Order: sequence, then C-alpha cells, then structure tokens
Amino acid sequence: MYYYGEKVRLRPPEMRDAALFVRWLSNPAMRRYLSLRYISEAHEGPWLERLIRASSGPTPSEIPFVIEERLTERPIGNLTLRAINWRDRHAELGIVIGEEELWGQGYGSDAMLTLLEIGFHWYNLHRIYLIVHADNARGIRAYEKCGFRVEGRQREAVFRDGRYIDLVQMSILAGEFTPRGLEG
Repeated sequence: MYYYGEKVRLRPPEMRDAALFVRWLSNPAMRRYLSLRYISEAHEGPWLERLIRASSGPTPSEIPFVIEERLTERPIGNLTLRAINWRDRHAELGIVIGEEELWGQGYGSDAMLTLLEIGFHWYNLHRIYLIVHADNARGIRAYEKCGFRVEGRQREAVFRDGRYIDLVQMSILAGEFTPRGLEG
C-alpha cells in the first residue's frame, strides 16, 4: 500500500532497497547522528529481510517505509515506527533522508507528518516519540515543526568525536496532532 504526503510517497521496503540503504547510511554526514558503527550490504540484506517479515503480521513490532519523491517515485530515504507497544499504544519514530541534496527542503517533515497520520489514525497509537542528538539543531527544529515536544534529556549518553553528547527525547500525542487528510 502507498501513502501520499504533499511531497512524498511512502511504500513498504523491498529487498532491492538494501543497496540504497547501505549507500545512504555510509554517508559520514548522515552517520554523525546515528548509532550505527558499521554498515554493509551483507549486513543490511538479512536485516531488511527480517524487517519485511516482521512487519507483515497482524501486530508488527516495526512498520517500515521507503520515502519516495511523490512526482518521480525516486527513493530518497526511509522511516519507521519501531519498538511498537500495542498495549500502551506507543512507538518510536526513526527517519533518514538519504539524498543529501534534498536535506532542508521539507521532504523529511512531509514524510514524518504522513507517518504520524498513519500511526495515529490507521494504527490507533496514542504516543509517538523519538530520540535525537542534542547537537542536531536542524533535526530538532524539523521535529518541533511537526509538533514534537521535548520530554527529557539523557545527559552525556553518546561519545562522539572525543566528547560526550546529550540525547533529547521528544514526543507527540494523538490529541496534539492535526491530521491533513492522508491519501492512501
């Protein structure tokens, strides 16, 4: 199934996407804010295969999508609802815009708003949260633009480039989200 935002189309991942994921996640500018230390197609292929299987059941633990430009259908990133807790109705959001030339052009925000609508209105989640490096000012601004609020901070939780970085936890509740009228 496809879901459409204003600038993006979300679709389920396919095995052919593994090479793209590796290319995106190998970019040092991207990896700066990720916990991944190593990525390869040999690693990513089996992981993606497990993810596709796990997302197809009646109560998936993760719901992944590939982000495509709406007009060209070119894959530009991925995002997911993961660590889904069906009893308490919450999940963690993760997003990567892999095509660096598209950073700062609204594709990430549009993809997040589309995923929030899916999570709140199709899957009946109550809370969606994320964790972001405190020095990722562009990411924090994008999340706030989508309605996320800071909940807390994990002090000096990540060691990177010879120093410790705080992690910021942000969330949005279903009642705080204004739907846009998702096409799907």
